[in-house]
Amino acid sequence: MGNTFGKAFSITTWGESHGPAIGVVIDGCPPGLELTEADIQLELDRRRPGQSEIATPRQEEDRVEILSGVFGGKTTGTPIAMQVRNKDVDSSKYDIIRNMPRPGHADYTYQMKYGIRDHRGGGRSSARETIGRVAAGAVAKKILARHGIEILAHVVELGGIKASPMQVTDIKANDIKANVESNPVRCADPEAAKAMLERVKQAREDKDSIGGIVEILALGVPPGLGEPVFDKLDGALAGALMGIGAVKGVEIGSGFKAAAMTGSQMNDPFEMQNGKVVCSTNNAGGILGGISNGETIVCRIAVKPTPSIARSQRTVDMSDMSETNITIEGRHDPTIPPRIVPVAEAMTALVLADHLIRSQLYTRSYSK
Repeated sequence: MGNTFGKAFSITTWGESHGPAIGVVIDGCPPGLELTEADIQLELDRRRPGQSEIATPRQEEDRVEILSGVFGGKTTGTPIAMQVRNKDVDSSKYDIIRNMPRPGHADYTYQMKYGIRDHRGGGRSSARETIGRVAAGAVAKKILARHGIEILAHVVELGGIKASPMQVTDIKANDIKANVESNPVRCADPEAAKAMLERVKQAREDKDSIGGIVEILALGVPPGLGEPVFDKLDGALAGALMGIGAVKGVEIGSGFKAAAMTGSQMNDPFEMQNGKVVCSTNNAGGILGGISNGETIVCRIAVKPTPSIARSQRTVDMSDMSETNITIEGRHDPTIPPRIVPVAEAMTALVLADHLIRSQLYTRSYSK
């Protein structure tokens, strides 16, 4: 059951890092939505490996194939199956450590849960699993776009280097996207991006890795999305973002800073603008009582350093239960946050599309 996400708009991802293919099945997509492989490819190209000097050198085209659920360029309302073939696979580096769980990875826990695991490239626990999420997220983004909702994410901290904070009220999505996609660290602050890039290069030279923080913004979300008590929108977003490998913390709005604020500082006063009720501040991050309030939804995720590093580390050889050292070879990213940006956007889009479909704000078919 842990491979399926969502209720009205649900996805099931499948496949392993070094298996023949990896993909996703979407159920609950409405009929009549214009959709082509090019729409999906646009997002997959953003998460594809080997795009820059700070990414894994694994070369994969990640060409998507839509196998079902689309006819004549439009969704039919039936399950949409998509797959991407794995082509640049080299499992040789993993064979010698198949009995040695890598520190920071899911090798040990998968073995304990299932009694068997695919050791090649991490198998199902590999970041390559996110291909299915990003592909499904591309569909969710098209649904949201019909309702004027846009998702964007960017790196705000990397290796301790922080970007200049943005005023959410002044955000112009296209300008931010242009800045984010113009540099390999996907930071909207050009000066901070330069320093971050040098920090990544230094970590690679030191045979180490660095983590960081990614901020996700959902613009144009109408008030009323989310459910009370046990299915709150912020709870769903936190679960979705925490479900991304390497994410170790999630905050919404002021997040942990709220613990040091007073009520008068934290509360967002209401006011009228152009005949609409709005908030003069956005400490709540666009969600009150688990329901969207019409302001920009703001989430941040803490992403740990890449666990695969070239330094010698302690582990256990489970073939004879002896302590030993391990040096991880292969092709790995020295930092994860830049490549997690499209994944974080996808998971946010999936949550919002699901809640949009479940709400009364949604029109069931686009074919009318």
